[in-house]
Amino acid sequence: MSKPISSDYALLLTEIKNRIRAAQYAALRAANKELVALYWDIGKMVVERQLDAKHGDSVVKKLASDLQLEFPAVKGFSWRNLFNMSDFYSAYRTHPKLQPLVAIIGWSQNLIILQRCKELQEQEFYIKMTAKFGWTKSVLIHQIENQSYEKTLLGQTNFDKALSPQLRAQAKLAVKDDYTFDFLELGDQHNERELERALIARIEYFLRAMGGLFSFIGSQYRLEVDGKEFFIDLLLFHRRLRCLVAIELKIGEFEPEHLGKMQFYLTALDKKVRMRDENPSIGIILCKEKSRTIVEYALHEAKKPIGVATYRTVKRLPKELKGELPSPEEIAKLLDQMP
Repeated sequence: MSKPISSDYALLLTEIKNRIRAAQYAALRAANKELVALYWDIGKMVVERQLDAKHGDSVVKKLASDLQLEFPAVKGFSWRNLFNMSDFYSAYRTHPKLQPLVAIIGWSQNLIILQRCKELQEQEFYIKMTAKFGWTKSVLIHQIENQSYEKTLLGQTNFDKALSPQLRAQAKLAVKDDYTFDFLELGDQHNERELERALIARIEYFLRAMGGLFSFIGSQYRLEVDGKEFFIDLLLFHRRLRCLVAIELKIGEFEPEHLGKMQFYLTALDKKVRMRDENPSIGIILCKEKSRTIVEYALHEAKKPIGVATYRTVKRLPKELKGELPSPEEIAKLLDQMP
């Protein structure tokens, strides 16, 4: 007669399953690293052999044909992918800082970044973000089409003054200059309550648009101070920053007085809601429009960490902002700070 299973069995099973999954993930990462290293070496050999070749295309096509005959069960040796390997090597061979990073992400993600991003710093941004957050192909394409690189660099915050050095870089990555809510079924004329209800109704899409590391806590979150009630439009929690994030929705243009209200909310959250092991609360004022100069002036003396962003319902970054990206030196500094 078999002995009854002890009450610790469920815990044992869970621990073993978690260990197996961790091993599978480690094996996949190791296999991916080897694959990318192989493609790097093949790209290098192809590039070096073609330096003096008069018929580079025919050489690559012949090479692809012979490799497919020799390794029929192995995918990835088409002539097109061989050209991808040579482009991959050519793009990063003079940039040793990026070479170890490209091995962390999948080959498909590498190709998406290589083909869709032409500037080196933009490529570095998406490589690091993909490695950091484990973006799939579809998520990566969405982030590029949504211009996350530009919107992150354009972000208007006072985090350099209001947050500790340990939190600044991550907070800047968490708050964009502009958010795309193309999943909303709202007309051009809507009020703040309608916007809030629409975002709550599509909460999963909203959190994804915000960056993927936010958790939803509540809408019209109630605060009581000295016997009076106050309500924050949306309250989120950022898992990596480990802080509360208050969001105020404004369907019009940013006004300097919005800042005072947000600072009050953040003070109340820190004193009444924030837990001891959490970092200071952050505010995001989400407006339909803003003057960048007015926002800059308003944030100059603000003590609480606040970002001012706009939202839109189409995937389009205004052309006039494209010329306002930070200098290459400032971009490099932010990329170097990315954990």
